[in-house]
Amino acid sequence: MIGSVRGRIASKLPPQLTVDVGGIGYELEAPMSTFFLLPAVGEEVRLLTHLVVREDAHILYAFGTEDERRLFRSLIKVSGVGPKIALALLSGINVEAFALCVQNEDIAALTRVPGIGRKTAERLVVEMRDRLSPPNAGQQIAAAVAAGPSPEAEAFGALIALGYRPAEATRLLKAAGPGTHSTEELIRRALQGAV
Repeated sequence: MIGSVRGRIASKLPPQLTVDVGGIGYELEAPMSTFFLLPAVGEEVRLLTHLVVREDAHILYAFGTEDERRLFRSLIKVSGVGPKIALALLSGINVEAFALCVQNEDIAALTRVPGIGRKTAERLVVEMRDRLSPPNAGQQIAAAVAAGPSPEAEAFGALIALGYRPAEATRLLKAAGPGTHSTEELIRRALQGAV
């Protein structure tokens, strides 16, 4: 198993990136939560990984934190949840907020994540309840629950639903400008930039 990679970012086209490690380019897939924290192309990065071996491919998934990787590994053990759905979840909601959604049986919050339907959300709550340790009380978790899915991730999901490719959606969101914006404002700015 490949546990982590350290090297220079050769390319970034969400959800895929390539990291050059000693002359070998590792193709990785990562959630948007990891993508938003990546340095520029050419910069050095260290990412935790998880290798999924399928009959037709070996896919390496990358994560910025151990908590994200741990949650990904728990999610893919849930019946009917594969790596793509697990990436969508990690792209749309942070680890602490997900734990609280499961603890509070907040199906509505989970279904706001693009790609998660009601049945999948219900299955996640039932099967993940025993796998997650109870979240620590604290301001960070309270803020995560209040925030729910990040505006950037929600806007990204909306642009994908409108038919934009992941790379184009990312470019439009970056062009929308830095700063704190609501999901609606980010989508509006991104669509204005597309015209």
